[in-house]
Amino acid sequence: MPNTERNKKNAIAYYKTAFEGNPREAVNRYGGKTYIQHNPLVGDGQEAFIEYFERMANEYPNKRIEFVRSVAEGNLVALHTRQVWPDGDEYVTMDFFRCDENGKIVEHWDAIQRIPDSSANDNKMY
Repeated sequence: MPNTERNKKNAIAYYKTAFEGNPREAVNRYGGKTYIQHNPLVGDGQEAFIEYFERMANEYPNKRIEFVRSVAEGNLVALHTRQVWPDGDEYVTMDFFRCDENGKIVEHWDAIQRIPDSSANDNKMY
């Protein structure tokens, strides 16, 4: 049976480390032997993941991420985050990671939505 708490901690650390500008460290510490990427803007594999997040760190060094909630079931982890970018745009994201038997990240899916300036309700998106 998968260790869901370990998988949640690893997924959060993987994403946080990469987002904050250290994707190679994220891959070295938390990445599995393979990496399947489902985001169409990022290439497949660990090296493409590293290149993407290194570019984001160079282009947007002051971006921030807040982990709002995490849910794990079996070898899958879902992360609900709020991202704040230097241009003032904010995004809510849903990221899903699949972990191998050792809790290493081997697959990723996501959905990203910009938080609009106004809303038809007073509820937050995160």
